[in-house]
Amino acid sequence: MPTESTKKEEYYVTSSNLRAKAAEWKKKIAGYNLHRMKPDPEKSCLLVVDMQNYFLDSQSPTFTPGGLAILPNVRRLIGAFRQRRLPVIYTAHVHKSNRMDGGILGWWWEGMVLEGTKDAEIHPDIGPLPEEKVILKHRYSAFYNTDLEIVLRCLGVSDIIITGVMTNLCCESTARDAYFRDYRVFFLMDATGTVDEELHLSTLRNLAFGFAYVTDTEEILGGRPDQTRERKRKPNRR
Repeated sequence: MPTESTKKEEYYVTSSNLRAKAAEWKKKIAGYNLHRMKPDPEKSCLLVVDMQNYFLDSQSPTFTPGGLAILPNVRRLIGAFRQRRLPVIYTAHVHKSNRMDGGILGWWWEGMVLEGTKDAEIHPDIGPLPEEKVILKHRYSAFYNTDLEIVLRCLGVSDIIITGVMTNLCCESTARDAYFRDYRVFFLMDATGTVDEELHLSTLRNLAFGFAYVTDTEEILGGRPDQTRERKRKPNRR
């Protein structure tokens, strides 16, 4: 995991090279990313996972460089969804204390996001509006012991567009749980981030193979529509 001495040039991705990196990732997962879909604008929501100061501050023990790189794309997506009057739902990973609700996470990780602190707040560049829902969670998945599913059902959502951090932990866990509940999952390779490229790419492959259509910001925003038919062919199971 990156330390405080990590320099920007050592990050696996930055906002300036994200587009080129995403093009590489798309090629590498192409053999798995076969279940192509287009989100239904009447039944879609944007899920912004854990884009909190705790993960985006370079001094944090859980600093996530990929989170800084994706910040501009997440901001664009939020703006587009708001303009179209589509729901934007945030999650925030918080704890009261290690003893109260930390559990094994308190042993596993250095540091903890304590509720009510500056660390726990959503990054100011993409803060939620007063009417937007923030799901408070204590574990990786945004579905685990939260009211997310109730909110989605009340909003009539069937398609979930997942963004945020970390790609391989909270984003992936949430994507899997969404798939288990029969939601159509759109996982954005250039709007999710983690601590290194290997972890990021592994999640993209895994989710493309069995849980989600892995796509990018431009396709979701309609700037580069995919002309391929949905579910062109199925991968072989081994």
